[in-house]
Amino acid sequence: MRIKRFLRLEGFLLFVCFMTALGRLHAQDSTATDSEQDSLITNANKESEFGYEPAKIPVRFKKTAINAVPMNLITNQPYISVAQMLKGNAAGVYVQEPSGEPGTLTNILIHGAGAPLLSNRELYDQQAVVYIDGIPQITRNPFVYDIQKYDFNPIGSATDVLAILNQNNIESIEVINDPVRLASLGPLASKGAIWVTTTPAVPRNIGIAVNSYFGVVPSPNVSVTNAAYENDFRRPFYNQFGNASRRLNYPAFLRDSTNADYYGPSNWTDLYYENTPIYSADASVTAGTGRATLRGFVSALKNANSADKTSINRYNAALSMNVVPYEWLSFSTKIDYNWLSRKRNRNITDRLAEIRYTPDLTNPLTPNKNLYGAYLSAFNGALDNNVNHVLNGYLATAIKFGNFNYQGRIALNYGEEFRDAFWPTVLNEGTNFVSNYFGANQRLDLSNILSYKLDVDANNSITIYGGQHYYKDDYKYNYAYAYNGPNDFIKINVVDYDASQADYLQSKGFIPYFFPSMMSTSLTSFDGNAVWDLGNKLKAHVLVRRDGSSTMQLGYKWFTGYGGSLDWDIKETLLKDQDKFSTLYINGGWSRLGKTYSDDRFSSGPQYRADLGWGNEPTLGSINGIAGLSRPYSTGWVGYEIPWQYVDNFNIGVGAGMAHDKLKVVLNAYNRDDKNGLFAMPVPVEYGYNSAYKTGLVVNNKGVDISIDATISAAASHKMGWVLNANLNYNQNKLKALPGGVNEVVIGRNKFVVGERIDQFWVFENQGTFSGTSDIPQKNGVTFNYQGVPFQIGDAKWRDVNSDNVINNDDKVLKGNYLPKMSGGLGSTLSYKALSLDFQFYFALGRKVLNQYASKRLDFINTEVANDINSIKEITYWEKKMDLTGYPMYNPWSDVVPYRLEQDIFLDDASYAKLRTVSLGFDFSKMPGQASNVFKRSMIYITGTNLATFTKFKGDDPELATYNGLYTGNALPMPRSVILGFRLSF
Repeated sequence: MRIKRFLRLEGFLLFVCFMTALGRLHAQDSTATDSEQDSLITNANKESEFGYEPAKIPVRFKKTAINAVPMNLITNQPYISVAQMLKGNAAGVYVQEPSGEPGTLTNILIHGAGAPLLSNRELYDQQAVVYIDGIPQITRNPFVYDIQKYDFNPIGSATDVLAILNQNNIESIEVINDPVRLASLGPLASKGAIWVTTTPAVPRNIGIAVNSYFGVVPSPNVSVTNAAYENDFRRPFYNQFGNASRRLNYPAFLRDSTNADYYGPSNWTDLYYENTPIYSADASVTAGTGRATLRGFVSALKNANSADKTSINRYNAALSMNVVPYEWLSFSTKIDYNWLSRKRNRNITDRLAEIRYTPDLTNPLTPNKNLYGAYLSAFNGALDNNVNHVLNGYLATAIKFGNFNYQGRIALNYGEEFRDAFWPTVLNEGTNFVSNYFGANQRLDLSNILSYKLDVDANNSITIYGGQHYYKDDYKYNYAYAYNGPNDFIKINVVDYDASQADYLQSKGFIPYFFPSMMSTSLTSFDGNAVWDLGNKLKAHVLVRRDGSSTMQLGYKWFTGYGGSLDWDIKETLLKDQDKFSTLYINGGWSRLGKTYSDDRFSSGPQYRADLGWGNEPTLGSINGIAGLSRPYSTGWVGYEIPWQYVDNFNIGVGAGMAHDKLKVVLNAYNRDDKNGLFAMPVPVEYGYNSAYKTGLVVNNKGVDISIDATISAAASHKMGWVLNANLNYNQNKLKALPGGVNEVVIGRNKFVVGERIDQFWVFENQGTFSGTSDIPQKNGVTFNYQGVPFQIGDAKWRDVNSDNVINNDDKVLKGNYLPKMSGGLGSTLSYKALSLDFQFYFALGRKVLNQYASKRLDFINTEVANDINSIKEITYWEKKMDLTGYPMYNPWSDVVPYRLEQDIFLDDASYAKLRTVSLGFDFSKMPGQASNVFKRSMIYITGTNLATFTKFKGDDPELATYNGLYTGNALPMPRSVILGFRLSF
């Protein structure tokens, strides 16, 4: 209903404004030229892009593109998300795609992480915010993880809601990490911001553009195995360490070499991998002169992976309009709607994580095509629908009265998310399962900005701004799952909706569990800015703001932020008459910006919660249908006196342009301190709580961004053009303080020490193998042992750091890091007449991952006995992802568990460089003849993506790791693709 009211209001006001503008067009002075009329709408268009950009904040004179994505490197690519467009195209941004499955969640970090990434909740709180035409996009709140058993995908569709942008409808993408610009945007931008501007409606005669591509994601060549390979792999362990009892317990699926189900042909890849088509088509119409402009855009897209029939479909429609009924008054509006539908993988892990039930995992899926096909046929009776709706819209006005300017806007970002899943009994050992999810996220944005410009003289002005922002965020989900339905044909939980009946809303056949939840938060901001402009030679900018949040406790509702910057154009000031530099400037800025909490429970202090689960089981809200509350034993104690978190940002930059800006280099050094962070600290077991939230976490990130744009040869009809774009980020993080003044803390498999990185692995250092009894040390009659278990022949030899003859956590060391020390990209455009060739590389260096895949394969004895979700063998178990022969041979039956994950032999170098895209195009409109007269652009192109990876990593792809650096080998591969497309505009 709120969407309908918003659309009716916007539609009515839009109609009034447009009709007024048409009336003004007929009544306007005949002496006004077309160019004068066009300038009105152009200025209105600029002044109506709200959120303080671009009119309000000085952007280093805008003489060099500081951190903008080269749009020519993304327009001919089959990208579907903001993250993919940013990847390798902007300095300071680390983009990780943990899976090649289309439409899944991606991670965007700007200048590192401001807190340890212990779970998806912490990861969410470190993600950069994305603004689309000034509207900060709302994403699902991490409270959805509170009712999950496993920290995998969130419940619901788990679709990336930022996969709504078509690059053919984008004018620019900029990464905002300047301290004062971030402070101007407010607490939502405390983790960095991505500023996306869609193509505006501009004055022109009717312009039409049509773009399309069609392509294929080819099936990859993989090395497959069967039981014979696995048997050969395990035989040396049995020959060296096996005995009669161990041989009698040999796995059933490997025991009989005549069993063709496992020892027969491994031809399952024909059903799992297949050539898959992809396509995209879009069209836009732009029209308008004088006082009114209009632009419409529609698109349809299918992106896919060749693995497991995964894909995503997207449909988009957008309409924008600007009207200037009077020279002092302008209106602008935009609305876009997006529909996303995703076909998810059929992985056993993801399915069992949703079902919360682990069946017998002794025997893996068979690699035989016929039997695997029979297994896949069971999904014909299954259901897994994942749909998202995303709506963006705003209505804005700008009023100019002398030196006063007013800008006001009401904006809405709304998203709905649906998932309906059903798995029949044949997939779940005789038990069927159904789940239904509905989620809605809504952000209402009300903004008002008033400015006054005082012209001191021709080269000296002071502009004062006053702004107000109000954000109202609503998050809601209704989730239910149920077991034991009456049969496999009824895929929904049917209830009687007649309230007069005795069985009103009672389940029939299913055993249901319900999880409804809703959260509303508000953020109110007031800020003042002053900009002193000395003729574009020197600009000084100061800012102060006051932010109030409903997620904060009483007494801490408000936070004061402030900052300042100075921009000095050295070229205009000192070197105006020399030709060596065409651009040369230096700038610096500092700001303090508050950070809100994503969960409103921190505003309440000690509380009860619907937390009736046990162990690692998901939270329960009731027992036997009776609602109940308990203390938050598993989610952590929340006390009083929790103040604001905040971030101190400092940046100093130098930009230089030479040879008329044919070579542009920008270097920015930054220092960011995330202070007073809230952190879940361990507490004594007798307290009953897993943790208690305390403030005082301080994390520092510092580094350097470098951006280079070089026009080696200018494009012309008689010679070759060559343009290079390169960017590099070096980032170093450090833990500077823990809550309570402690120096170190251990949480699960992680140890955090003040003065060390926050993304290090905590592992044993391997020093070989105990090959004989003489190798095993004795001290005071006590055998060298692991937490009381004596080491034996065939065990791993771990370094005894403290020389106490006992191996325990005191002997683990911090090594490696899963966030890269350096990341960036290199892009190039070669052109000759109508021909063009683009390519782009992406790299992440100084990064390691913990190879859980190798650990599990080598630790096959304990993995199979555990029979938990980490013991699952996907069909890709029969795919050789890496060579395991280089690892030492330990005794896998040892009580020491010598192949445990937390040791440095599984700490792999995961640095990589990737050739992401190569695109070859031919633009007929650049050729003499009729096409160049009719079309502004008439281009065909062919593009290949994910073409090569250069790495020392032992597995299949170093990028396919979890956010905290675990390589499981279960992620779908990054899809290669080849597309053929055309671009027409006239």
